[in-house]
Amino acid sequence: MTPRHRLVLALACAAQFMVVLDVSVVNVALPSIQADLRFAPADLQWIVNAYALAFAGLLLLGGRLADLYGLRRTVVAGLALFTLASLAGGLAADPWTLIAARALQGLGAAVLAPATLTVLTTTFDEDLRPRALAAWTAVGLAGGTAGNLIGGLLTDALSWRWILLINVPVGAAALLATRLLPDRRDTGRRLDLSGAVLATAGVASLTFGISQDWDVLALACGTAALAAFTVLQSRARTPLLPLRLLRIRTVAVGNVAMLLAGACLNPMWYFLTLSMQNVLHFDALQTGLGFLPHTVLTMAVALRVTPRLMKLASDRLLIVTGSLIAAAGFLWQSRLAPGDDYLTAVLGPAVLISAGGGLLNTPITNAVTSGIPAHDAGAASGLMNTTKQAGAALGLAALVAVSGRSTDLATTYGHAFTAIAALLLATAAVAGCLPATRTCQDRDLAAPPKRPAR
Repeated sequence: MTPRHRLVLALACAAQFMVVLDVSVVNVALPSIQADLRFAPADLQWIVNAYALAFAGLLLLGGRLADLYGLRRTVVAGLALFTLASLAGGLAADPWTLIAARALQGLGAAVLAPATLTVLTTTFDEDLRPRALAAWTAVGLAGGTAGNLIGGLLTDALSWRWILLINVPVGAAALLATRLLPDRRDTGRRLDLSGAVLATAGVASLTFGISQDWDVLALACGTAALAAFTVLQSRARTPLLPLRLLRIRTVAVGNVAMLLAGACLNPMWYFLTLSMQNVLHFDALQTGLGFLPHTVLTMAVALRVTPRLMKLASDRLLIVTGSLIAAAGFLWQSRLAPGDDYLTAVLGPAVLISAGGGLLNTPITNAVTSGIPAHDAGAASGLMNTTKQAGAALGLAALVAVSGRSTDLATTYGHAFTAIAALLLATAAVAGCLPATRTCQDRDLAAPPKRPAR
């Protein structure tokens, strides 16, 4: 990589780290936030889901912004909104102000995340792209795991408010570095705002319906909104999601696998945090430190092991293998009980969960973004991030619902971890439908339709 390559990669990874960090950084602080702002227990999950819903619902819009208005403008807008929302959340005085700030954070993240991936897919050639994607993926995974450690340290040493306020100086520094980015844009196309509204309403309604004990009306509204979104995309001149992308086997199957993986690997932090605090009786700092092995192991596998294996094995094989390893880890984690020691209750399962997660994420990303033409790179990045974050929001709501409300918290969390293992087995089954290599037909479908000669 040239020095410019390294600087661009560093900026993309720093922005991605901030985005993913704020998915999990609040988990360890949830008991402190609940006590300080007097959250009702049933409303606590919305601190997590307000961010996840806005993030998931608007990622397609964020991906298209980079295509139409330029990478630099998009990254600047996303960073500015994310930073200001973090400031508002850190100063929140009541529950609904915090939830609103988290939703605005999610909006900023939805603009930022696909743009950072588009930077990589359009800057790095096929030889350098696997290394760049591995670094981007590893930093994203590390953001999820490090969020618990950072959240625990800041909550214990200062206050839960600093888990949000810390983004302000980091965001300001990142804004200064955006001069490195290109600013190409396509001014001949318009943004599909109606599509963004329908996508957001659909995902939000489905998640709300699941969280409210499978409310039929909300689920029906969500399904109808997503159906209308699909019809609109087939007719729009500049769709948020060009439906021709879904005719590509790696894109279609890979995004289903990503949806299932997102429903497992993001909500797990919520349940791991609560199980350590409520079953093993760790404080915020101990819980944060308890996640340190997850961070180190995930980074090691994603950065050092996975890129080498991608040269030797297909994306399909690596995704299936990673899913099975992680599923075994969650089955072990489901046996957590009061009085267990850290080594057997947390560290042992963490080895398998981190190894599996670190192994499967980069190949999924590679499968759904390779070979996409530059003019659709933002849309493909937005789709991938949308499926991942929609999976996270829907997965958390579903796992909270299916785990039950037993007075025995160890049993409740055990049910959630068993359900996560089942979802990972489904991920492996879906990934088995991926082609071993990218076919010529896929490459043809990725090309835009030819215009008739005049």
